[in-house]
Parts: sequence; C-alpha cells; structure tokens
Amino acid sequence: MRLYDSKAQALRDFLPIVPGQVGIYVCGPTVQSSPHIGHLRSALVYDQLRRWLSYRGNDVTFVRNVTDIDDKILLNAQGTTEQWWALAYRYELEFTAGYQKLGILAPTYEPRATASVQEMQNIIGRLVDAGHAYPAADESGDVYFDTQSWPAYGELTRQNPDNMEAAADADPRGKRDARDFALWKGHKEGEPSSAAWASPWGSGRPGWHIECSAMSARYLGPHFDIHGGGLDLRFPHHENELAQSTAAGDAFANYWVHNGLVNTNGQKMSKSLGNSVYAAELLDQARPIVVRYYLGAAHYRSTLDFHEGSLAEAEAALERIESFLDRADRRLADTRFAGSGVEIVPDAFAEAMDDDLAVPQALGVLHDTVRAGNAALDAEDLHAAATARGQVLAMSEVLGINPLSPGWAVATDEPAMVALTALVERLLDDRETARQSRDYAAADRIRDELVAAGITIEDTPSGAHWSFD
Repeated sequence: MRLYDSKAQALRDFLPIVPGQVGIYVCGPTVQSSPHIGHLRSALVYDQLRRWLSYRGNDVTFVRNVTDIDDKILLNAQGTTEQWWALAYRYELEFTAGYQKLGILAPTYEPRATASVQEMQNIIGRLVDAGHAYPAADESGDVYFDTQSWPAYGELTRQNPDNMEAAADADPRGKRDARDFALWKGHKEGEPSSAAWASPWGSGRPGWHIECSAMSARYLGPHFDIHGGGLDLRFPHHENELAQSTAAGDAFANYWVHNGLVNTNGQKMSKSLGNSVYAAELLDQARPIVVRYYLGAAHYRSTLDFHEGSLAEAEAALERIESFLDRADRRLADTRFAGSGVEIVPDAFAEAMDDDLAVPQALGVLHDTVRAGNAALDAEDLHAAATARGQVLAMSEVLGINPLSPGWAVATDEPAMVALTALVERLLDDRETARQSRDYAAADRIRDELVAAGITIEDTPSGAHWSFD
C-alpha cells in the first residue's frame, strides 16, 4: 500500500512500525458548535482508511479526540445560562449522532482533552527543561513554545519561519517572538473558574496544540504510524504538534495524511458567506447510506463540491448496487448458488485502494462488477452471478455502503410498511389472476396504477417482484 505523506509531499510505501499493527491518530472536532458537512467528510475518509487497513489483515488502533476545552467553547458559552462544559458535551453528542448515522465505526479510544491535562503539563515541563519553552515574562501564567530554539520548525509545511504569520492564540506581550505559540494559558479575569487547572506555572488551561500531542502519546505511545486530519489543520495546528512533540523527544507520527475540504456550489464554505451545510440538514435530504456514498466517492485529497443534484447522483449510483443484489438474491434463491460467492474483493479493487486509497477507481470496479453480474443474470449464468454478488458485497462492505449490512437495514415491521406490503401484494395477486384469465387489460391497469404510485414491478420466473421506484 502507498499513502501520500504530507510531510514528504510524496507517495510513500506504507510500512507499519509493528507489522500487522497500525496506530492512527485523527484530530477530532472542537465541540463549539454543530457539525457541518466538512466534519462528516473528514471522519468518513479515515473510516475508509481504517476499514481498508483492517481488511488487509491489520489490527488497527484508531484514536479520534474530542477538543472540549478551547477559547471558542468558552466564548460561545458566555452570556448564556449554559456552562461551557455542558455546551461542549451537547455538541459532542451531535457529532457522535452524525458519525453513527453514516456508519462510521466508533474509535478504539475517543479521549477528551479535559481528561489528559496532566499529560499535557508533563510535556510542557519537558519542553521547559530542555529550553524549548518558557513562561511569559509578564507573569501572566502563559507558557510558550520557543520556535527559534527548534531549527526544524516549519518542516511539515515546508515554510521558512521568517515568512510565517504571528501566532494569534494568546496575548503576544509575554512572547519572545511573535511566532511562539501557547502551550499553557494562564487563567484570565472573567473566565470561569471551572475552566482552570493548577499547574507549576499557575492556574490555567492548555493551549490547543499541546492537547493532541498529549492524547496521541497517551493512547498510541510516543511513536505511531499515521496522523490524520483536515487540510486546514496542517498549519498551524499540525506544524506545532510536530514541533513540540519532537522537541520533547518523541518520534511522533511516521506518516501525515490530510483530507481535502468541502466547497458548496463552487465556493469555499464559511460562516461569513452563510453557505455552511450542517450535518443534520444534509442527513435530512437523503438516506444516510446515500450521504455516505456521496461523501466518500471522491478521492480523499480532492476538494469535494456540494451542489444541487449531488445526493440524487449518489442515490442513483447506490440504487444500481441495491437492485443488483436484490435481483441476484431472488434469482439465486432455492438454487445451489444461493448464498455462494466468496466475499473477496477483486484484484483491481485492491490495487486501487492500495494506491493512496483511490476510491473513485475502486467504485469504478464495483460498478463494473454490478454490470457484469446483471449480464450474468440475463444469460442465466448463475455461477458468474453468484461470484459477482460475493465481490460486490465485499467491496461495498469495505467502503461501508453494503446495503445488506445490519446497520443499514430498513425496518419492515413498521405499521405503514406492513399496510403497504399487504396492499401491494394483494394487487399483485389480482394482477396474476387477471393474467391467468387472459384479462390482460385488467392486468395492465393494475400494473399502471402501481407504477403511477411509485412502485416498480419486475416479472421473474418465480413471480412478480415489487420495489420502490
């Protein structure tokens, strides 16, 4: 397998530190507000990577954090009756609900930043002792990373520190250099006392960047395989993570993987433009499995554009997969091929996934197999149809879009569905009776009425089958 390493700016052969075991750390959400389409896309990208690595036989430890203490969280709770930690938890639940609806696997560990403050302080202490960090001269309680003390600063994004913008994450008055960033923020007047922890440098809270360095090391060790996140996190967040962790003596991540962002109607998504598409809104527009298909169909490093018609296109593509599986199961039932077809992905699919997770090419193989499977059914080649069925199931399962997976099952015992099923099957019985009586006009009328109601009828050797149009 090859992955594009953002630090090397090149495709690299992926070799785990321990063969057969892969540690992945992904920067999760800062739970300051409701999740949007970009959050869902990022989480889905790493779910696809995790599923493929697992399919390839690796034992994957997947860590995705929750940043539940941050300037923006405190700011959004100001002037309300809601505590900052309650606001953070409320939005965390929204993120979790969105992930679950899209079939994104739960992380092996999902640490909250507030539960790792001691580990953060330990790293800060090591940096101070090594001369790579210093307490602010104004005795504010702030502690900064000394960027000039670390010659490798800028290596992730290949920037010259002289050309970098000033770090805007803390009061600059206590800094030696404008680019120095906050490791610890002293408690300020007006901030809630519940958002402060005791430390050797005074009461305060951690800076954003130190949180991920601490949590990745706590759950994966000081040296792990893959660090992932959105492209917008490369600088300053990931650049600062790399600097502070390596300056503290940790080897940190072997590979840096970054997913592309999401545009809406060709424009960058932003609050100022008012074009943000929130998770709840998106999931109201289509079935969750369709949303997952859409969000995961583009290459993970590309920019994904959301526009009118995006979900309709995904719905049509997914229906082709669903229709083939449904047709194959009905035709293969009660034959020696029922339930046969080894669920192994074709070589062309594996080659695409191994080539930097080339999902568009992998989906091409999936749809080619669907077409071949339908052709086999037309030709009554049941062995070939069963083989195609097994391959389609294997590929769609890897991508998390297997319509037959229990997580995507549609309840058929709801009262409305039970009533609809009874009515349609009664009409189909009447249609069959009319055909047996050679009353073809009545049979055609029943079929036309069902089609007009959005019901598709397919006549098969085993009888008429109906589905939603």
